[in-house]
Amino acid sequence: MNDEPVYALEPGLSAVEFVDVLQRSTLAERRPIDDLPRMDQMLRQAQVIVTARIEGRLVGISRALSDFCYATYLADLAVDRECQGRGIGKRLIEETHRAAGKQTMIILIAAPGARTYYPHVGLEPHDSCWIVHRDG
Repeated sequence: MNDEPVYALEPGLSAVEFVDVLQRSTLAERRPIDDLPRMDQMLRQAQVIVTARIEGRLVGISRALSDFCYATYLADLAVDRECQGRGIGKRLIEETHRAAGKQTMIILIAAPGARTYYPHVGLEPHDSCWIVHRDG
């Protein structure tokens, strides 16, 4: 049995698989997983979708929005709880950066429980982020 993750760009990833891996990570509670059409649109509108699979099973995903020349917003980074601590998240970030272009800056808003993870994988904190909350 080969338990090494295989990383790939998967622009056609299904919303069903996306929701499944979110449920096995910590992100499901902060995403509209009960609205499958919206989850599908989130995938279709993303410019970079990188996956990690072990023996065909989706165990990690990075979903990013990018202009491919200056900025890449890493909207989702999720790794199955059973696979965390193996470097999969770090590698998903690296593959996302490679796909979007190393000349872009990776930008993300950390989930509350992940704030201490990102410095561990080489990201720097930034103290000037502002948001306007969504309706719905």
